[in-house]
Amino acid sequence: MAAVRAFRWPWLWLGLWWLGIAVLIYVCMMPHPPQLSDLPDSDKAEHFIAYLLLAAAAVQVYAGPRAWAWAALGLLALGVGIEFAQGAWTTTRSADPLDALADALGVAAGMATAATPWRDLLWRLERGSLRRR
Repeated sequence: MAAVRAFRWPWLWLGLWWLGIAVLIYVCMMPHPPQLSDLPDSDKAEHFIAYLLLAAAAVQVYAGPRAWAWAALGLLALGVGIEFAQGAWTTTRSADPLDALADALGVAAGMATAATPWRDLLWRLERGSLRRR
């Protein structure tokens, strides 16, 4: 298993991350998911944002580049897998390669937070060290 950061409550943060993944799978596989916008192709922005949030959260929860790489690969596989599942297992959804591309771009953007001071935000919040800066 990938290394989790040295939090006070590591299972809480890890559990919330996995809950986010479960919610994403549920929403992606439900027959008529809620639409946040009536604009054409707005679902691409929804895909991008969802995967950006999951990838950025992985940077927060997991410790170091190796763990982040595994999380990124897992999220990419999840995005592609969901698209295949939508095409194969549902009658109300269809596979869309552009959704998978939006997922991948979201993962890349979320993982890019590892190169910023934000990569330690959750750790600093939990430790109460944000106010000391």
